[in-house]
Amino acid sequence: MKLKFKQQKYQEDACLSVVKCFEGQSKGDRKNLIDRRHFIRNEGTFWEEEVDEEVISFGNKKIEILDDELRKNIRNVQRQNYLDYTDKAGFENFSIEMETGTGKTYTYIKTMYELNKAYGWSKFIVIVPSIAIREGVLKSFQITEEHFQELYHKKIRYFVYNSNNSSNLSNINSFAEDSNINVMIMNYQAFNTKSKGNRRIYEELDELQSRKPIDVLKSTNPILIIDEPQKMGKTEEMLNEFNPLFTLRYSATHKEDFKYNMIYRLDAVDAYNQKLVKKINVKGIEILHNKSEDTYLYLEGVDISTSDPVARMEIEVKSATGVRKVMKKLRKNDNLYELSGGLEEYKGYVVSDIDARNMSYDKVSFINGIEITTGQVTGDAEESYMSRIQIRETIKSHFEKEKLYFKQGIKVLSLFFIDEVAKYKVYDEQKRALNGEYAKIFEEEYLNVYNEYYNFIDEDYKKYLDSLNGKKVHSGYFSIDKKASKGMKEDEIVFIDSKIDDKKEGTSSDEDAYDLIMKDKERLLSLSEPVRFIFSHSALREGWDNPNIFQICTLKKNNSEISKRQEIGRGLRICVNKNGDRMDYSELEDDFFSINNLTVIASESYDSFAKALQSEISKNLSRVSYDVLSSELFNGKILRGQNGATITGEEIYNKIYRDFIKNEYVDENDKITYKLREDINNNNLSIPDFLEEYKEDYTNLIKKLFTDTNIKIENALKDNIKILKPNDNFNRKEFQDLWEKINVKSVYEVNFDSNELIEKAVKRLDNELKITKMRVRITKGEQKESISAGMLKEESSMYIAGVSNEVYDDFVTVSTKYDLIGSISKDTGLTRRTIIEILSKIRQDVFTQYQYNPEEFIRKACNLINIEKATTVIDGITYNKIDEKYDNEIFTLNNVNARLGGNAIEVKKHIYDYLVTDSKNEQDFAKSLENGEVTVYAKLPNGFKIPTPVGNYNPDWAIVFDNKDFKYVYFIAETKGSMNSLELRDVEKAKIECAKKHFESISNGSVKYDVVDSYESLINILTC
Repeated sequence: MKLKFKQQKYQEDACLSVVKCFEGQSKGDRKNLIDRRHFIRNEGTFWEEEVDEEVISFGNKKIEILDDELRKNIRNVQRQNYLDYTDKAGFENFSIEMETGTGKTYTYIKTMYELNKAYGWSKFIVIVPSIAIREGVLKSFQITEEHFQELYHKKIRYFVYNSNNSSNLSNINSFAEDSNINVMIMNYQAFNTKSKGNRRIYEELDELQSRKPIDVLKSTNPILIIDEPQKMGKTEEMLNEFNPLFTLRYSATHKEDFKYNMIYRLDAVDAYNQKLVKKINVKGIEILHNKSEDTYLYLEGVDISTSDPVARMEIEVKSATGVRKVMKKLRKNDNLYELSGGLEEYKGYVVSDIDARNMSYDKVSFINGIEITTGQVTGDAEESYMSRIQIRETIKSHFEKEKLYFKQGIKVLSLFFIDEVAKYKVYDEQKRALNGEYAKIFEEEYLNVYNEYYNFIDEDYKKYLDSLNGKKVHSGYFSIDKKASKGMKEDEIVFIDSKIDDKKEGTSSDEDAYDLIMKDKERLLSLSEPVRFIFSHSALREGWDNPNIFQICTLKKNNSEISKRQEIGRGLRICVNKNGDRMDYSELEDDFFSINNLTVIASESYDSFAKALQSEISKNLSRVSYDVLSSELFNGKILRGQNGATITGEEIYNKIYRDFIKNEYVDENDKITYKLREDINNNNLSIPDFLEEYKEDYTNLIKKLFTDTNIKIENALKDNIKILKPNDNFNRKEFQDLWEKINVKSVYEVNFDSNELIEKAVKRLDNELKITKMRVRITKGEQKESISAGMLKEESSMYIAGVSNEVYDDFVTVSTKYDLIGSISKDTGLTRRTIIEILSKIRQDVFTQYQYNPEEFIRKACNLINIEKATTVIDGITYNKIDEKYDNEIFTLNNVNARLGGNAIEVKKHIYDYLVTDSKNEQDFAKSLENGEVTVYAKLPNGFKIPTPVGNYNPDWAIVFDNKDFKYVYFIAETKGSMNSLELRDVEKAKIECAKKHFESISNGSVKYDVVDSYESLINILTC
C-alpha cells in the first residue's frame, strides 16, 4: 500500500503563520566563498591542467526587515490566531503548538517549501530528542517526497547526521554547496555530549579540508526546526552554535518558560472538536484491596438485555485437576459457593444486585456487603494475573474492532507498553530466543479469544484469520537500556522479534522486526502483513506513531514517569484504509468517531485514568474556557469581514451581547450557559445577521473563548450489549402477521441462454482477468494431466499441480493441488461443462495465468463470471415456495458487541429494546421510523437469507403500518445512502431483483419490497 496525503486547512494555516511573520522580506539566497580547491584536471590522454576552484556555500539570506516590521507581522499573526502577544527572546524563536497525531512533521516539511517559495530560504536542520523520533521524521520525509514534489515541483535533499558515519561528511559538504532545499536531521545527543564520536562535529577534519563540520553548517545560517523542544534541557544553550537565522519549535506540550512568540496553536481540545484525532475510550483494570483479599473476583462487564442484567464475572472453580479461573454469567440470587464447586472462600457470596444504571460503571453487589465494579479485580490478583487480564481485554478489543473494520479494508494494530524487556523475550545459554512471560500469556489468551470469536464472524473475516494461522501476529521493538549500552555507540540499538528459533541476538529476524515497526510503515499497515500486535518498552512512547493503532495497553507499574498523554499520543492519528486513504471526517462524516476511536487498557480504574488524563490535558492547555461574558475578553481581538472591513475589541462585545441574551447563551449574571457550548459542539452556533459577513472569524473566536476544555473520555467497559432478545413488540399481532407472511423459504429456477453467458464471460475474462505473479519454492510436484486451455475435458478431474522443480524467471509453480473446474463451478453455481466451455475459449495467455497464483486466479475468475451471470439470469428466474420455515431463534442474537452511543441506540417500536446498525444512514432511517406512522418494525437478522444465483441476500427492514392511511401494510425495505447509490454493482442489482420476485412469490403480492433512501421515499412508494 501507499499512504496518501491531503492538504489540510489547519496545516496550511500553521505554515502560513510562519511565512506571514516575514512579510516584506525579499527573496534570494546568500553566497559565501568558504574555500579554494587546487587539483589537476585530466582532459583525455594528452591534456592535464592545474586548476584552482572556488568553493561556494549557499546560505539563507539574512532577514532584512526591521524589528518594528517583524514585531507588527508577528502581532498580526497572533491576532489572527487569537493568541496573546509576546516577544519573549526577541525574534529569533517562534513556537508552533500542534496536538500529537495532527501531523506536525508534515507541517514543518511543508513550511520549508513555503519559506523557500516565498523568500528563497533553503537550509534547514531538524533537531530531535531521540533515535525513535529521528527515524519517524526520516520516514515522514520519505513517504511525503512524491506528494510534495507534485505540489511544489521540486524535491528536498535530506540526510540523517550520524557522527559515526564518515559518509555524513560528504553530505555536510553538499548541504552547504547545493543551492536547492537541503535538510539535515539529527538527534541532539550528536552535538551536546562528550563522547568521542559526538566531538567530531567540533573537530577540524581532513575530509572537510581541515574545516569543522559545525563551521560548515553555521556558514549557511540554517533555520533550526526543533521537534519536541521541551525535551532539550541544557541543549537549548548550545543551539547558537549553529548560528541559526531563526528557530521554529514544534510541540504539543511546550514548557511555559519556553513559549517563544507563539504564532499558531492547535491544542488537544481543538484537535478533538475538529475531529482531527481519535476519540479515547478506557478499559480500566484495577486491583481492589478490601476484606475479600482471599476471594478472587474479576468483573468483566454487564450485558444489557430485556430481562435482568447479566454479569460476566471470572471466579475460581474447583475441578478434578485442581482450581482454575472460569468466566461465569451471573444473575441475581446466584450463589458463588455453589458455582465454584464448593470453594470455602466464596461462602456468603450470593448476588444481591446487578446495577447497570450508573453512567460510568456497572456494579455487582453481594449479600455480605462486598461490591465490585467493572474492571476491578479482588483477592489473589498478583501482578502477573493483572497483566493477563489486561492482555486478554486488549485482544478482545482488537477482535471487536477488527471484525467491523475488516470490511472497510482497515487494518487494526494494538500496542503494548511493558515494564521489563525480559518479560517479552529472553535468551537461553545458547543465545536462543524464547518467549518471556508476557509473550506466553499473549499467545495463550490470543488463542482463547480467537476461538471465542471465530464462530460469530462472517466468512471473509474468517478467511483472513485463517490466512494468518501459523504466522507470527506479534512482534517487538526495544531501545537498548542505558546501563546495558555502556561502552556501545550512541546509535546502537537492540531489536527483538517474536519469532522463536535458534537465531542469536542482532540477527536478521531482529533486524526485520526493527525495519517493520520503525521503517516499513506501509507494510505494517497492509492486511497481508500478519503482525497486528506490537510490544515495546520505552522506545515507542515518543516520536513513533502509526495511524492504525487502535489499542494501547500499559503493562507497567503505576509509578511510571511517562505521562498518560504521551502514551496515548502513539495512537491518536486518524486511521487509513488498505489503499492509504485517510478515514477523516470528509470521508466518514458522522461515523468519524465510531471508526476513529482509541481504546486504552490501563492498569488503574477508568475514573482514575480519565481524571489524570484530563488533568494533564488541562495543565498543558495554553488557553482557558471562559465562564462569563465580559468586554475584557475581546481586548485586542479582531474580526475581518468578506469585504475587508474589520471590527475590534469592545465593538465586538457590544454587537453580540444582546444576541447572547436572546439565544440564552448567558444567564441573568452573564454566565455562559450549557446551551452555548452545546451549540458550539454541534456546529449550530447562532450568527447575528449583522455579523454574517464576519461569520468565519466570529465562529472561530467564539469557539476559542467558550469551548469546553474537557475532552470526553468514555469507559470502554460500560454499556456493552452482548445479547439481544426479542421484546413484547415481537409478539404483537401486527408483527406476527408479517412474520407469518415472510417466514417462508423458497427455491429458484433459472432459464437462460447458456451460450450467451459463456460468450459474455469469455469476453470479460479476456479483458479483465489480471493475476499477480507469485514466487514460491517448490518442494515436490508432478503434472497429473495436460493443462492446455484447448485440451480441457469435462470428465477430467482437472487438478492443477506443480509441473516441475524448476525456478522460472517470472514464477514458480506450486505443488499444492487445485481442482480448478470444481472450485469455479462451486463458487459460481454453474455446471462443470459450462466452466470448461468458458475456460476453453479464453485466450491462452489469460488461462496460463493460473500458474502465477492459482488461488487468485480462481477467486478473480469467479467474481468476473458471477458479474456476467448476474446480468444474464435475472429475466429468466422464478421462485417457488417450499415447506420449510425459519426458526424464531434467529431473532436471539448472541455476541453482538454493540455499544450505546456508538453502533447501538435505544428504540421503542423495534422488536428489540436496542437497535444495532452498520452505519449512520441506518440509524437515521430507524429514528425516522420511530418518529413516523410505523406500528412495529425489525432490522432483519443475518439468519434471514434469500437464495439467489449470485449469493444469499439479507434484506434490511421488515415494517408494519396500521393506521388510517396505511391499513395493514407490510413492507420489506432495503436502505441505501441516497437514491443516487442505485447505480449499484451488477451483483447487487441482481440480488435486489431476485428479492422482489421472492416476495411476490411467497406473499401473493401482499408484502411490498423496494429500495429506499429515507422515510419520505418509503411513504412516497406507499402512496403511489
